[in-house]
Amino acid sequence: MDIERHDYDVVVIGAGGAGLRAAIETRSRGLRTAVVCKSLFGKAHTVMAEGGIAASMGNVNSRDDWQVHFRDTMRGGKFLNNWRMAELHAKEAPLRVWELETYGALFDRTPDGRISQRNFGGHEYPRLAHVGDRTGLELIRTLQQQVVALQQDDQARTGDPESGLRVFQECTVTELMTSDGAISGAFGYWRESGRFVLFRAPVVVLATGGIGKSFKVTSNSWEYTGDGHALALRAGASLINMEFVQFHPTGMVWPPSVKGILVTESVRGDGGVLRNAEGSRFMFDYIPEVFKDNYADDEAEADRWYADPDANRRPPELLPRDEVARAINNEVKEGRGGEHGGVFLDVSSRLSAEEITRRLPSMHHQFRELADVDITAEPMEVGPTCHYVMGGVEVDPDTAAASVPGLFAAGEVAGGMHGSNRLGGNSLSDLLVFGRRAGLGAAEYVGGLAARPEVDDAEVTAAARRAEAPFGTEGGANPYGLHAELQQVMNDLVGIIRKADEMDDALDRLGDLGRRAERLSVEGNRQFNPGWHLALDLRNMLLVSECVARAALLRTESRGGHTRDDHPSMEPRWRRSLLVCRDTGSGVEVTEREQQPIRADLLALFELEELRKYLTEDELPAS
Repeated sequence: MDIERHDYDVVVIGAGGAGLRAAIETRSRGLRTAVVCKSLFGKAHTVMAEGGIAASMGNVNSRDDWQVHFRDTMRGGKFLNNWRMAELHAKEAPLRVWELETYGALFDRTPDGRISQRNFGGHEYPRLAHVGDRTGLELIRTLQQQVVALQQDDQARTGDPESGLRVFQECTVTELMTSDGAISGAFGYWRESGRFVLFRAPVVVLATGGIGKSFKVTSNSWEYTGDGHALALRAGASLINMEFVQFHPTGMVWPPSVKGILVTESVRGDGGVLRNAEGSRFMFDYIPEVFKDNYADDEAEADRWYADPDANRRPPELLPRDEVARAINNEVKEGRGGEHGGVFLDVSSRLSAEEITRRLPSMHHQFRELADVDITAEPMEVGPTCHYVMGGVEVDPDTAAASVPGLFAAGEVAGGMHGSNRLGGNSLSDLLVFGRRAGLGAAEYVGGLAARPEVDDAEVTAAARRAEAPFGTEGGANPYGLHAELQQVMNDLVGIIRKADEMDDALDRLGDLGRRAERLSVEGNRQFNPGWHLALDLRNMLLVSECVARAALLRTESRGGHTRDDHPSMEPRWRRSLLVCRDTGSGVEVTEREQQPIRADLLALFELEELRKYLTEDELPAS
């Protein structure tokens, strides 16, 4: 069988913020590094992160520091976060933002010339470094430029394109190769030609993003089919926290062709308010008890905050995303939604048209072109959309190493950092902090190898045959129809509000879909065949969807992005428990494991009364 082959020290799968930052790190440490991306280089989903990068630089409020950022992150994740990851993230995020500036990023500035920072939900102080509402695009542009510069340097220095850092775009990885339980490479195919390709390397860094295309309404782009999660599972790694799926509260709801496209949280951070169809600013009715001390309970107090953020409590529109999404969902469910099934987000009553087009240029353009709505003069109709998965590959917080030797993960594909709910803006700083740490961990692992694991040719042949199987099946299921069924099942039965009987039904249906997916039929040949691409992606989506449903059924409480209608309260016992998913070869096994206790000096950053809301009595510090 004719298979293209390449040899590298490190293969990074994914060219978003985490993947590019990991590749820059491994290349800077002398390792031959391949970046393999499913889409075109520069088109990673990171560009859709619009609001900003959360980092406690204190440029707008000098009282902000890493301890406050750590507290906010733990509160947002309802204390299920891996506390070490949250600590490293809060401490290192400012360094990564300043580093990005040295690479050439052009941030918005304060009047005295420092990097500007804006308000965002769940953050106590203005903390998000931003470039209008196109921050993710600037982050990718900057890292991409750095990668291109390094490639040109390698080429000029050696004349060999594979001597340093190289990008392989429009290439999908379908299997990770292992030898005696350790990573030995990655197998995939070129999307245009369908030709197979093998990357031999002792290290793979997963930076593939999320799972959103398993859901019918999502802000995620077409690449987000759970590839990295599934690759890790099949290689023998474990996933944690897969029950926690974040539904961003504000996605477009009209027209149907754009349903789910993200409306950045910076609209609310810059003063946008939420109203139902009756004109009521309903978020005051949905402030949870644990947040009562921090959020205004009437419009007058909330409005004063915009003039003097230090003087009083924040507007409830700036509650963490899970709280806002549930509130919107309930308003619509009780009949107070708009014509198209959403609520109304109004920024025009607080900002001038000039300010809106300056601060929110992408939002202004998006609604004007796609929905015929001028947000400088009328409100946007918005609703919850599947946005982010907090669960992912279980990794060591310091090195980003998974349990499989040679496997690392960073960004959305890695679990632990965000606990049960991610704060807006923490995703971009997460990419930078743990992308770098994954690169460092990979370099240290390669340096400690006595010999490189060898790829088994029989394993390569088997991977190729599995990829080609849909072409040899007659009378099987259509991948497009099966995908639509999967999305409907996840949307209806494992969505924003969950019940035991519905998830039992979902698991039965997922089992049936899985059996049918074993006999998918694809017509034509391997040359740019989208039906074949989807058939291979479905294998990943079904595996990851089963993880979400099984973990959600086992966790009998409501916490963060996981809401159980039949178990509506948050239970302190569950704070101590992680649900761990493994692939048994015949399905997903989910087991419960105790969470590592939080270090005492970090607990001391919180008031005892607040800790009582989250922790069991035996976890509380001695008074």
